Amino acid sequence: MTNKQHTLKESFSLQGKGLHTGLKININFLPAPDNHGYKIKRIDLPEQPVIDALAENVIQTQRGTVIAKNGVQISTIEHAMAALYGMQIDNCLIEVDAPEFPILDGSSMQYVNEIERVGLMEQQTDRDYYIIKNKIEVKDEETGSSIVVLPDDQFVVNTLIAFDSAILDSQFATLEKIEDFKKDIASSRTFVFVREIEPLLANNLIKGGDLDNAIVIYERQISQERFDHLADKMNVDHKDATQLGYIMNVPLVFPNEPARHKLLDIIGDLALTGKPIRGRVIATCPGHKINNKLARLIRKDIKLNEVQAPVYDPNIPPVMDINRIKELLPHRYPFLLVDKIIEVGSKYIVGVKNVSVNEPFFQGHFPEEPVMPGVLLVESMAQIGGLLVLNQVDEPQRFSTYFMKIDAVKFRQKVVPGDTLKFRLEFISDIRRGIANMKGYCFVGEKLVCEAEFMAQIIKNK
Repeated sequence: MTNKQHTLKESFSLQGKGLHTGLKININFLPAPDNHGYKIKRIDLPEQPVIDALAENVIQTQRGTVIAKNGVQISTIEHAMAALYGMQIDNCLIEVDAPEFPILDGSSMQYVNEIERVGLMEQQTDRDYYIIKNKIEVKDEETGSSIVVLPDDQFVVNTLIAFDSAILDSQFATLEKIEDFKKDIASSRTFVFVREIEPLLANNLIKGGDLDNAIVIYERQISQERFDHLADKMNVDHKDATQLGYIMNVPLVFPNEPARHKLLDIIGDLALTGKPIRGRVIATCPGHKINNKLARLIRKDIKLNEVQAPVYDPNIPPVMDINRIKELLPHRYPFLLVDKIIEVGSKYIVGVKNVSVNEPFFQGHFPEEPVMPGVLLVESMAQIGGLLVLNQVDEPQRFSTYFMKIDAVKFRQKVVPGDTLKFRLEFISDIRRGIANMKGYCFVGEKLVCEAEFMAQIIKNK
């Protein structure tokens, strides 16, 4: 799988009953354009409202994840969200003709099988990862649940569950890489204890629950009469009330299937961050409530910061060193203001400049309080943007870029000797008729210090 965004090659449909409503439900998954994300359309309502599948739209987390907007809600979306995220689909429109998704077999497997059948289509835009750079921790003091997220090179999930039950006490599950989602996680079903069924029925829930779409755990003996009464309410066959254990029709897929399903739920709920994550998630006794708490925290950071500061590891060789940069740019001392390029994509570039006290401009700006001139920050951006543009043409050494317009420049923090500047330039639109439009960001550490928009023209050298 490349770092480009992906959508479905073609649409697919599934049918099934709703876990809580018991309704017969039709659900359609359709391809969507770049940067669309996950959106859900209620096609059973007159105006066919669309809801963004994002953490801030979650209104309820008991026995499933429920999103809503303007009074319209959709329940039990987490298994489908996990399937999309686990199969690395970035953009999808989902149409459903009911207020919840079908439960199917209680896992993500039927969604995954259909995704594999229709296939994935690579799109033009690069994936925008949310990179965990520092420890994040969320806790629920009431339940004892906690989730810690640590930096990692890829998306990893470790899950521990614990229950006061002789049948299901403590279990652990791990997903080391997202490519293993289908093999290790997707077929893990939701689970319920028999002792929970009566309260759920009393709350007008699990009308569509049965012994085919959940792991059912019977660990505290009740009378045969009461056991039969529950079976009748659930429209399932009577069982022997003296036989404790797992009583669903299909046996466990994995010995730790409940823990794996909790891991599946985490993936489904974190899919609502709107970005693929690079980091290690360590969850202790998780549930939809704390999953959403973490997803909301990430969403808040995403909304506050339009773009994350690039990751810079000086131990990794640059994509372009200063010698290669000098082959492409005509600038020389004292006006060459980029030291290396550390990353280049089809639509973006990341460059670095180390600010030394020996920079000639510090002699006059200012001798007693050296500050890098803002105009030179913009010039650094412009030079790196020029390298991005030249990277799009054959024989780049035969071309130059000239900037035609600079807009929306903002300076947020001063730059001083000793700072390492990290620049990210990205195309706002495709290059047309030799004209490129770009947005640039400059960071010191994790702080955004400058941003601007550029228009540049590519001209062949004489």
